[in-house]
Amino acid sequence: MATMSASCSLILNSSSSSSTLNQTRLVKASINIPSRVAHISIPGLPKGVLEVRKLSPVTTQNDGPDPVVMAKLYAIFEAVADRVEMHSNVGDQRNIWNNLLLTSINSIILAAATMAAIAAIATGAPAAALKLSSTVMYVAATGMLSIVNKIQPSQLAEEQRNAARLFKQLHNQIQSIISVGNPTVIDVKEMMEKVLALDKAYPLPLLGTAMIEKFPATVEPAVWWPERRRKQSRGNTGYNGWSGKLEEEMREIVGVLKIKDEKDYLRLGEKVLNLNKFLAVTGPVLTGLAAVGSALVGTPSHGGWAVVVAVMGGALASVVNTIEHGGQVGMVFEMYRSNAGFFKLMEESIEAGEESVAAERSCSGGCC
Repeated sequence: MATMSASCSLILNSSSSSSTLNQTRLVKASINIPSRVAHISIPGLPKGVLEVRKLSPVTTQNDGPDPVVMAKLYAIFEAVADRVEMHSNVGDQRNIWNNLLLTSINSIILAAATMAAIAAIATGAPAAALKLSSTVMYVAATGMLSIVNKIQPSQLAEEQRNAARLFKQLHNQIQSIISVGNPTVIDVKEMMEKVLALDKAYPLPLLGTAMIEKFPATVEPAVWWPERRRKQSRGNTGYNGWSGKLEEEMREIVGVLKIKDEKDYLRLGEKVLNLNKFLAVTGPVLTGLAAVGSALVGTPSHGGWAVVVAVMGGALASVVNTIEHGGQVGMVFEMYRSNAGFFKLMEESIEAGEESVAAERSCSGGCC
């Protein structure tokens, strides 16, 4: 039943016929009555005493979050949580690959060098068997080294660790937005762009065009954030809290980041990259030479030099492989790229703030 609020003033005057006392009583009451009986007259009550005033309907504002926006944000939230787990598992897997391949290749190389040395002093069928086995093992080690040096398992593991860390940060950001409440479509779009940027920066494929180039021609900072867009001013005429002195300080900070911090990490990354290129080429070359030397062991014309090449080539290849993959040179290179990317992100954030301040000043000056 529809109800309305009514104010009723009931004035009852009762006079006593007593000669000594006249009393007047005033009774006021506020009641709620159904709308269908609002116009019913009460017998004995003078007209105009009962006054019914209709109140305007009360409108309530729903300040809660948009269910559609919340559903989209929760979907992104769950996807990001899944990515954190996936990249962590893949990073652990590729780190295990690096350790297993390092141990296996070194074992094969050292075993082949030992067989070549024994074949040099053996005679007959055992010498031929040892020489053949040594040559096959060196050829296998050369192929394995070529593949491992191409994909760089230590660098792959570092990429996945960075991806897991950044996805975890994004997961915490989305959780904070949901906890604060009232997310908007802009928040959903921004989170989605960050997810896509991270997917592009740290892909999962080992080979192909999607894979990060392990030996680039030039060293560039890692970029895992979407393209910056100037945020429009939303009625803020305070220049976003930036004074002239603060702007000057921020410009100085950007200059230091570009000239010193980012440049230093890129320079170190270039040195590590050159070292990694040298080691990646040297290892297979040494095992290939050792395979040739092992095949020539026991020949009258090259027997002496062949043993030296087979044994020394294998020993040096084992050392080179240990330095490259045991020292995780690829991981160090990726770490420098990531650090340079962090400083580049700071630079872009400060520059975006300066552009926002300039835009607000232009708008306040009547240029909008």
